[in-house]
Amino acid sequence: MASIPHIALHNGVTIPQVGLGVFQVPADDTAAVVHTALDAGYRHIDTAQMYGNEGQVGDGIARSGVPREDIFVTTKLANDRHGFDNAITALEERLARLGTDYVDLYLIHWPWPQRDRYVETWQAFEKLAADGRARAIGVSNVEPEHLNRLAAHTDTVPAVNQIELHPGFQQARSREFHARHGIVTEAWSPIAQGKVLDEPVITELARQYGRSPAQIVLRWHIQLGNVAFPKSVTPSRIAENIDIFDFELSDEDMTAIATLDRGMRTGPDPAGFPG
Repeated sequence: MASIPHIALHNGVTIPQVGLGVFQVPADDTAAVVHTALDAGYRHIDTAQMYGNEGQVGDGIARSGVPREDIFVTTKLANDRHGFDNAITALEERLARLGTDYVDLYLIHWPWPQRDRYVETWQAFEKLAADGRARAIGVSNVEPEHLNRLAAHTDTVPAVNQIELHPGFQQARSREFHARHGIVTEAWSPIAQGKVLDEPVITELARQYGRSPAQIVLRWHIQLGNVAFPKSVTPSRIAENIDIFDFELSDEDMTAIATLDRGMRTGPDPAGFPG
């Protein structure tokens, strides 16, 4: 069974560096996929209100027999629940769906700057953290200018910022900002929905190391210090995605992968989403 390293958040909570993402996993399949991942050694599950499968995540955790305290569970606030009271009620609903008294990490899923309620929403998150219903709080898809505004108007630095990040979209500006402010970078779409796996740099490194292209990309995330949660419903790939801790890319390899950055998004731009 894989031994997955943990990263310490600024409040002392530790987070497994690789987890299972369940975005686009059909609800009917989610419990079995979560159970498979926990059997394979995963201890970090990333879901969201907008994914529509939180209840099934909770079922998979219960079915696994792994103690709740050994599993790091993340969920996220939907866009239509911004606002102080809405955010608190929404987490109460999330806990009921997940079948737990707390989440390990609660995120604002999208800042929706056009609505301009993310500061008020973050203040509710601070209350939820103080109450113990969320062990850590963070944001997702938030740009440095939004983080600066949170810093100016609230008392808590987000523990993480979950952003689209992969070799084709390396987000150097955000990663540098996070590093300066003690924010852990989480990478969603860590293999760009497979779009970077045919890159000659990646396929050649896979050949050299006797690994799959996905393992090369996930190892790159680990060495950058990112938290990553690849999505798969295939048991063999679920196991493969955490079999990345017995080899190391060289500095030259990391430099070669850095050349693949071309601003290639696979998802929406936070500045205009949801519009």
